[in-house]
Amino acid sequence: MPIRNPDELTQAVLNEMARAEDPRTRDILSALVRHLHGFVREVHLTEPEFHQAIGLIARLGQLTNASHNEVALAAGSLGVSSLVCLQNNGNKGQTETTANLMGPFWRMHSPVTPQGGSIVRSPTPGIPVFAQVRVLDVQGQPVADAEVDVWQCSADGYYENQDPEQADMNLRGKFTTDAQGWVQFRSVKPIGYPIPVSGPVGTLVKTLGRHNMRPAHIHFMIYKPGYKTQFSQVYSSDDPNLETDVQFGVTEALIGRYTLHTTGPAPAPDVQGPWYTLNYEFVIEPGESRLPPPPITGKAEGARPERVVLTRRN
Repeated sequence: MPIRNPDELTQAVLNEMARAEDPRTRDILSALVRHLHGFVREVHLTEPEFHQAIGLIARLGQLTNASHNEVALAAGSLGVSSLVCLQNNGNKGQTETTANLMGPFWRMHSPVTPQGGSIVRSPTPGIPVFAQVRVLDVQGQPVADAEVDVWQCSADGYYENQDPEQADMNLRGKFTTDAQGWVQFRSVKPIGYPIPVSGPVGTLVKTLGRHNMRPAHIHFMIYKPGYKTQFSQVYSSDDPNLETDVQFGVTEALIGRYTLHTTGPAPAPDVQGPWYTLNYEFVIEPGESRLPPPPITGKAEGARPERVVLTRRN
């Protein structure tokens, strides 16, 4: 029978979604249609608004390339990345977790780096930081031989994939935990940085009167067979944007203390001025050890992108 009204349209679409043979696919698509059609009804979406939305979605894909992922930025700026993380970790959202959103800048094949080694691979300004992080299981026992990927932005606010002036894989490294679950490495103190605002995500942030800053952090990815792969970020407790992170990533469990030292011998003889230390413990859960597709695969060419900092509207 031909469709005669909006309710019959929604039901016709749901009937087709029910044809999916896989139960999980059927549930996801059916829920998507119910909520999407419900949203259109709730806001009474106009035709010009619909056309604008289609254009924005298309632009997300057009701006995504080997060195930039606008879709991942959008998911973070809408809080979806953090919601998926929180409800799937920490006993399915019931307890605190050291897991965090993956972010748009993880690359595979980071250079294997020895214990205590540096992830600084080209001249990089910034105050040195000496990190010691430990990986534990849910019983509090150390997890040995886990792979730990580490990456961060430079003191200029760029990840190496964004910045042709940095060496390939600068401020990235892959480590293996020792028998007591420890990884030690050297880097530079991270700083907060603005996310790009030249695309649809920037339009959203500007429309809402938000700033586009991420608090200073270092990224981690922990992988070992038999355990759920954990992405995480350890944020600096002295950053002014912890409560207004544009990507909604900061949780209380992920605020680390980067301790400043101005006296005494540094951990490395070449450090003559101040330095920081970071100590942090991750807890990983039993589960599937699976690596997702990386959001980026390569490095940008040409000039550095312009850094634009937006001010949060009061």
